[in-house]
Amino acid sequence: MSWISLILVPAIKSLVIIVALLTGFAYLSYVERKLVARFQVRFGPNQAGPFGLLQPVADGLKAVFKEEFVPGAVDRVVYLIAPALTLIPAIIIWAVIPLSDATFTLFGQTITLYLVDVNVALLYVLAITSLGTYGIVLAGWSSNNKYSLLGALRTASQMLSYELPMAVAIISVVVLAGSISIVDIVNAQKGMWFVVLQPVGFIIYFISGLAEANRFPFDLPETENELVSGFATEYGGIKFAIFFMGEYINMITISALTTALYLGGWDGPFVDQVPLLGPGYFLLKVAFVVFVILWIRASLPRFRYDKLMQFCWKFLLPLALVNLALTAVLVILTSS
Repeated sequence: MSWISLILVPAIKSLVIIVALLTGFAYLSYVERKLVARFQVRFGPNQAGPFGLLQPVADGLKAVFKEEFVPGAVDRVVYLIAPALTLIPAIIIWAVIPLSDATFTLFGQTITLYLVDVNVALLYVLAITSLGTYGIVLAGWSSNNKYSLLGALRTASQMLSYELPMAVAIISVVVLAGSISIVDIVNAQKGMWFVVLQPVGFIIYFISGLAEANRFPFDLPETENELVSGFATEYGGIKFAIFFMGEYINMITISALTTALYLGGWDGPFVDQVPLLGPGYFLLKVAFVVFVILWIRASLPRFRYDKLMQFCWKFLLPLALVNLALTAVLVILTSS
């Protein structure tokens, strides 16, 4: 294989993914503010540019040019690298998320609509998802602030706890698909999406995803009425913005994985005849899941922390295990 297919094509794909995610983060923050405003009978951003469309640009410039301030008593090295440890896992997880299995030829090179298809893609996803916890925990610990430390401890317990029902729900999907490649899982859903075969697993995965992404009603690590701003209390300017880049990109990632694992990925009408419809279907489904997440943010109150943990350990995890056991039994009975 030439250096073009080994180096240049993956580099261009990586650049496209990074630019798309950062642009998606910026305008997802705008969409969230507009949608929540409409839910609450307000206008939302409407002053920066037509319909407020330049608001993300204004917010970005404000974050970049805001004075950098590092408190004197922090662990400086850990404090400074913590935001990057939150953002980088949120981006590199997209290496194995496919928009479609369609291919096209450009300058003699076969181009796929994903960076790489590995046969252990879901293991990679779970591993990288776990790494995102470190950035938030280290940010809270290094800030030398009691509110930040409490937010970090909440993060450690919340995210590590909700990884368990999420992983068990994913295993149920793997049992049905017979593969841990995301491309194979999407292809296994042709004719019947797994949300139909796994409605309980879908709900468990979606709830756990909200908790993993620190989205309402599970935003306990940064709850402002208890912890000022939790792990991010001592951060400002671009460092503060990087944390929320990670959070919003994680929200997009959870929506994309929900689409791939349960909503048929790029499957849709006429996609077999016109394969390039696949990416459009995939992005529409992702947009729908994102809308539901924002709708939940505008509708539900925040959990109490002890109730959050009880809900995971006493309800979600046992339910996920029962769902996995039933799925395994049904797959064995139907295949024999």
